[in-house]
Amino acid sequence: MTAEFLKAKKASNDLAPSREEAERAVEILIRWAGDDPTREGMKETPARVVRAYEEFFAGYTQCAKTELLKTFEDIQGFDDIVIVKDIDFTSHCEHHMVPIIGRAHVAYWPDEKVVGISKLARIVDIFAKRLVSQETMTSNVVDVIEETLAPKGCAVMIEANHQCMSIRGVNKGNSSTVTTTFSGIFKEDRDVQRRFLDLITNQN
Repeated sequence: MTAEFLKAKKASNDLAPSREEAERAVEILIRWAGDDPTREGMKETPARVVRAYEEFFAGYTQCAKTELLKTFEDIQGFDDIVIVKDIDFTSHCEHHMVPIIGRAHVAYWPDEKVVGISKLARIVDIFAKRLVSQETMTSNVVDVIEETLAPKGCAVMIEANHQCMSIRGVNKGNSSTVTTTFSGIFKEDRDVQRRFLDLITNQN
């Protein structure tokens, strides 16, 4: 882990409420919603919610950069796009704290370093398991790949359904949001960018 990440993690832990405080907060929300947290079916709900939140927001205790630090420099003349597409994820909207369900497509063009392909899916999960906006999540994935691997370029597309607008508000259940971020050769060369888009939309 980087020194910066450990410092930020310690500061976060020092400021974090206790588990008991978190459970009491859930009890308050239950009462606010109009139910009784002491009734039989609800007695364990605060504890269950806190345990669920530990899973939903595990990304706050993980470092995406650390996942990319183990690289392989012998790429044996490979000079093309590496892409992992259809990476399923579930995140939570930072505005309403309701689920964002989607998939990400991540590509980079290696220069001197390559990384295990599972790590690309892993960094998507790390950023997803936080309170996010889709736009920020998309750029965060590109930024950490750029910073850690120094590739010739990187491309990320995320497609997601936001339940803050599919189950409330405008109630558009079939809507989806698409965001993209490109860097390096993917931004500068339209043919390379088009190849990336063709590869992620090709169902064959």
